[in-house]
Amino acid sequence: MKKILLLLTLLISGLCSSQTVNDYKYLVVPVKFDFFKEENKYNLNMLTKMMFEKYGFTVYQAGQKMPDEVALDKCKALYGTLESDSGVLTTALYITIKDCDGKELFRSTKGVSKIKDFKQAYYEALREAAVSLESLNYQYSGKDAAAIANEVRTAPKQTAPATSISSPETIAPEKPIQVSNENQLFAQPIANGYQLVDMTPKVVLKMYKTSQPDNFTAQGEGKNGVVFKKGNEWFFEYYQNEKLVSEKLNIKF
Repeated sequence: MKKILLLLTLLISGLCSSQTVNDYKYLVVPVKFDFFKEENKYNLNMLTKMMFEKYGFTVYQAGQKMPDEVALDKCKALYGTLESDSGVLTTALYITIKDCDGKELFRSTKGVSKIKDFKQAYYEALREAAVSLESLNYQYSGKDAAAIANEVRTAPKQTAPATSISSPETIAPEKPIQVSNENQLFAQPIANGYQLVDMTPKVVLKMYKTSQPDNFTAQGEGKNGVVFKKGNEWFFEYYQNEKLVSEKLNIKF
């Protein structure tokens, strides 16, 4: 009986969070997470932005030019971030969504990884935590943004945040589709990065530098994602038809 009551409580909590989140059209992610000293370390901030976009949110990074309504009133947007609960042997992350007053509207299940490589561990933990976002079924309700901002300001403060939790036993973490691109690609320097050309020659991908030497944001042929080096190999990860694809690249610098 206790288990049934707990399950009902979690389901009701998740529905409430979903209904509230659906009232907002925009979501803002930070350029630096609190548990890092560097901006966009491991490309994690960019990946988080892409992850929210995958589930239907209109996302901006802090510091970007915002829509006029958000620029004039920050309460017309939600604020998504990652929180670390890592230990000595594990990397663990939560995804949270808050309003402009810091009220927590959503908290994911904990994404956990035991991979020793920090970058890959954070990627795996983020993918596991992101599974919970599917349970939100986010879809902007079209509610007037001015009314939402007014509700946020006038609503009484709550000491216990609403929480949405998905069961890790029933939902498997997303695994990337593995693809191998055997074509030889040549890296040509451009401003802020490289362009990759094939034997044609044709530009197939542009890579832009980040704060990490072997991590790039990338765009090309209708795909947007990240390029990173793992061991002695290069990979391009992006979403295609709502599936994460990890494409191995053959790059010559």
